[in-house]
Amino acid sequence: MNILVLFAHPVETSFNAGLHKVIVERLTAAGHAVDDCDLYAEDFDPRLTRAERLGYHDQRGPGDAVATYVERLQRAEALVLSFPVWNYGYPAILKGFFDRVFLPGVSFRLVDGKVKPTLHNIGKLAAVTTYGGSRFRAMLMGDPPRKVVSRMLRATIKPGASVSYLAHYSMNLSTNETRKAFMAKVAASMAAF
Repeated sequence: MNILVLFAHPVETSFNAGLHKVIVERLTAAGHAVDDCDLYAEDFDPRLTRAERLGYHDQRGPGDAVATYVERLQRAEALVLSFPVWNYGYPAILKGFFDRVFLPGVSFRLVDGKVKPTLHNIGKLAAVTTYGGSRFRAMLMGDPPRKVVSRMLRATIKPGASVSYLAHYSMNLSTNETRKAFMAKVAASMAAF
């Protein structure tokens, strides 16, 4: 498969960077074509500009500021997100990617005021993430990142597509053993992807 990996962490020595490396290595070793999109390394600008907002519902085209990212998303047959959860949400750079790239005419179209998903080229979705706090604390806050993956993104891609959410909670209390176990879980998941 052609797999778009969206990675969002600014520190190359972080645990998240280690997870990202394993994701790309295992997917590549399994024979997939991986489009590794490191949003920080590519200096992706997460800010939706005034002009982009004013033209939000316009027809998409090669002149769009994010046209290359739209093309990459539309080429993908699977999508893997690799990110930390900060303040019970996505890093701003990843949230900005959703705001600027998941556009009308790209991830959905409006028909008589109703949203019709259009990313049916994506038949598989996985999220690999870490939380500083516990699963219980995330649940108390409604766990927005999990809901966006399991509800919004799931509704945008091919109906019936496989969706997985791999999360390491309580990073603030993690140990070498818990991190190794999670890394092994991610490696096995990506090898079988």
